[in-house]
Amino acid sequence: TAITITEQPVSVSVPVGYSFTLRCRAQGRSSLQYQWFCQYQSDCRLIPGATNQDLPIIAEQTQLYTCRVNDLHRNAVFSDWVKVEVHQCVARGLPPRLWQGEPVIVLNPQEQRVEVGQPLQLQCAAMGVPAPSYQWYRNGNLLEQQKRKKLRITHTRVSDSGTYLCCASNSHGEHWSNAVDVHIGWCLFGKVQAPWAASSGLMLCKIALLVGNNRYQHHPNLMAPVRDVFELRHLLEHLGFQVVSLLD
Repeated sequence: TAITITEQPVSVSVPVGYSFTLRCRAQGRSSLQYQWFCQYQSDCRLIPGATNQDLPIIAEQTQLYTCRVNDLHRNAVFSDWVKVEVHQCVARGLPPRLWQGEPVIVLNPQEQRVEVGQPLQLQCAAMGVPAPSYQWYRNGNLLEQQKRKKLRITHTRVSDSGTYLCCASNSHGEHWSNAVDVHIGWCLFGKVQAPWAASSGLMLCKIALLVGNNRYQHHPNLMAPVRDVFELRHLLEHLGFQVVSLLD
């Protein structure tokens, strides 16, 4: 209680090479001293010379930062840990030249086709100062529990099908991702999309059934059905088929 932090640093999400400043302010009963620390992966270290209230940074890699504040009586407190997320690959023209820190989408979700019961993951990412918060929607309806960059559904149902999009927002405004369709359905045998599949919640997957018969009652044994099935199985799996192989 001898030291109170009055302004916490805030997390940011910026392109590589971007210059900005982390700020920390505190009040105490005597003069205060500041020291900044950073953490990359599991390595936490003091930043030499970072003893001011403000910490200038040129974004190079994603790291965590905190500031220690102490007084002359050996009282000390730490600020919140904040994340500086650095986007290494950003499309040309992003952020805009006169960027003020408003959210800018740098990664849009992609259309998905998922079998019932399998996991679904959609991803969105945005730059912003402060770092944006995220909210996902399906068919225009807010998904209360989906508030992270990655939307995850462990076991999908047909009812999870729909059009998804994500809103990234901070104190400067909001930006919406592209809308993408997600198809959840049962897997049918076949190669050609049936016209009724989309409306009935059914999907056609590439499935191959291989049968290697060698024990014929009225025919000589074949040369190598077991080897043929083995080699065909690996070839078809490489082409994206689900393979069921049977012998005799």
